Amino acid sequence: MTLYKSLIRPLLFQCDPEWIHHTTIQAGRILGSSRPIRHILSTKYHIQDPRLQTKVCGIPFQNPIGLAAGYDKSGEAIPFLESLGFGHIEIGSISASLSHGNPKPRLFRLPQDQAVIVHYGLQNDGAETIAHRLTHRHHNHPLGINIVKTNRGIDAPADTEDDILTDYLTSVRLLKNKGDYLTLNLSCPNTEMGRDFFADKEHIVRFLQALSSENIPCPVFLKVSPIYGIPYIETLLEATEDFNLISGFIFNLAPGKTVPLKTTPQTWQTMPGAVAGKPVKEQMNTCIKELYQRMNKDRYHIIGIGGISTAEDAYEKIQLGASLVQLLTALIYEGPKVVHQINEGLCHLLNRDGLSSISQAIGTKNQ
Repeated sequence: MTLYKSLIRPLLFQCDPEWIHHTTIQAGRILGSSRPIRHILSTKYHIQDPRLQTKVCGIPFQNPIGLAAGYDKSGEAIPFLESLGFGHIEIGSISASLSHGNPKPRLFRLPQDQAVIVHYGLQNDGAETIAHRLTHRHHNHPLGINIVKTNRGIDAPADTEDDILTDYLTSVRLLKNKGDYLTLNLSCPNTEMGRDFFADKEHIVRFLQALSSENIPCPVFLKVSPIYGIPYIETLLEATEDFNLISGFIFNLAPGKTVPLKTTPQTWQTMPGAVAGKPVKEQMNTCIKELYQRMNKDRYHIIGIGGISTAEDAYEKIQLGASLVQLLTALIYEGPKVVHQINEGLCHLLNRDGLSSISQAIGTKNQ
């Protein structure tokens, strides 16, 4: 057992999970401002192996493991997080206006499941503030920017379709030149708007028509719900077919408790939010498998998330069709060395399978 699991994690788990999250980001902001500290961490955690290098949408990645959106919501600790061995960082979700998110408590641990329940509700500093922050911040690895519609609170009046589209477009205009790719979050599980609006093909098409006039200079991914099955995947591909600005897809967490849990219902039934971590792995893998079988593989790419804490977890998603993968909950349960361990394990798996590049593994178990 590692020092993190045997000593540090038990101490951290005595504290409120949101307080730990906030404190970690602030500590990372401070530590990341020191070049010597970043160099020490990068030397310790990064693996320089050409077999892990890949290119997605024309963007070179040192390795396929990224940090998922939801951890660094407002882009405060990017240099520090990069030094932990990630091949890319995705920040956000970011909305046009500052959002304080849902009422507390809104983050809960389920240790028996190696999972968390997340109900943040898109807390972030707002697109203008974050755009200014990114103007003065250099990043060494590809940066993804996750954009979402502003959560104005549970008592706010319902937004019109025009309001929703305008909110997204405001953020796109402010952030489209600040990162290497954009992710448009169409399915936040913790806001009412995020559940069903973009389940409608007509809404997706109108949204993409509006985006097409924005001259977005980087690849765009759509982050979509995993709960509607094959019909929605086919609808999504039909809706995006005529819009070349869309380069790929990510499946988001599902709202509520839609996956099997070892933790008893008495423990989690009063915890609002979506499950993240080990229990969602099979749900996400099924979505990746079905999408990869149906999509134009010369055009689209998949970024796989959900339940990744080992090299085998990451490799499975890649073999099902993901070009890149992202983790978040594994940092909580496995500690900061988890990215190094996964990348090291991927090298062994490539050796086992006689592959010279991680890109050769994409879709190999989903033909």
